[in-house]
Amino acid sequence: MDIGFIGLGNMGFPMARRLIEAGHRLVAFDTRKEVLDTLVARGATAATSPKDVADQVETVMASLPSLQASLEVATGANGVIDGKRVKRFVDLSTVGSQMAVRIHGLLATRNIVQIDSPVSGGVAGAEKGTLAVMASGPRREFDTIKAALDVIGKVFFIGEKPGAAQTMKLANNFLSATAIVATSEAVVMGVKAGLDPAVMIDVINAGSGMNTASRDKFPRSVLPRSFDFGFATGLMVKDVRLALEEMKQLGLSMEVADAVGRLWETVISEEGAGSDFTAAIKPIEKRAGVVVGGKT
Repeated sequence: MDIGFIGLGNMGFPMARRLIEAGHRLVAFDTRKEVLDTLVARGATAATSPKDVADQVETVMASLPSLQASLEVATGANGVIDGKRVKRFVDLSTVGSQMAVRIHGLLATRNIVQIDSPVSGGVAGAEKGTLAVMASGPRREFDTIKAALDVIGKVFFIGEKPGAAQTMKLANNFLSATAIVATSEAVVMGVKAGLDPAVMIDVINAGSGMNTASRDKFPRSVLPRSFDFGFATGLMVKDVRLALEEMKQLGLSMEVADAVGRLWETVISEEGAGSDFTAAIKPIEKRAGVVVGGKT
């Protein structure tokens, strides 16, 4: 396929690279020239704006860091909405169902189909092509792009309702956000009582408490205190806030989610939006007066 790709960040670049390696012709755009040049060296064609991308291809994908960025790229000045050839906009970003519905409505005025397709699995999943890819939109349009989505991960069709895939992604990331802070509290409790954190993680991973944080994040980024898993605290907090907002809109009372939300607000306040999200353990350690794993 001829595919447009906008947003070559930590997630977008490896996804775009995999599409090129699979034989798709890519027209790409990013505001950072050096990143765009790197992808061009791998076979992409550079575009000068989102509109320029949408002038050249029927399918435009985007991987962007914020709701506003997705809205502007899709519907803003010099955006995808003004493209001459584009027929479908595939948003790989996490923007929540409300924003997805808003973008869907605006693009529909120009007969451009919005396909929500947020992904989960982190930078490692993007590099390996093992992401969970959630998609919602018209089934016929989804079928048109499924082969391309298969290149970046395991694809799940969530439904035709605009924003459905966003709801699925928020549910998934809420669980991921909960796993890291809950595991942090459990391990800090053990260390405060004199247990070895490495042994604790081994036991948890052999038992019923095993989760994505204990299996992946703690061995790789928390116990060595490298805090380099590759997902920013600011992005995780964005997703948690969106999940809480959606829960409230649905009239739900979510006690665990509220507690998790408060914890993440503490993390972003103390560690900063640019910190790796595995640093979520640091405020918990601070209050307990312990350090888990290697020395700071």
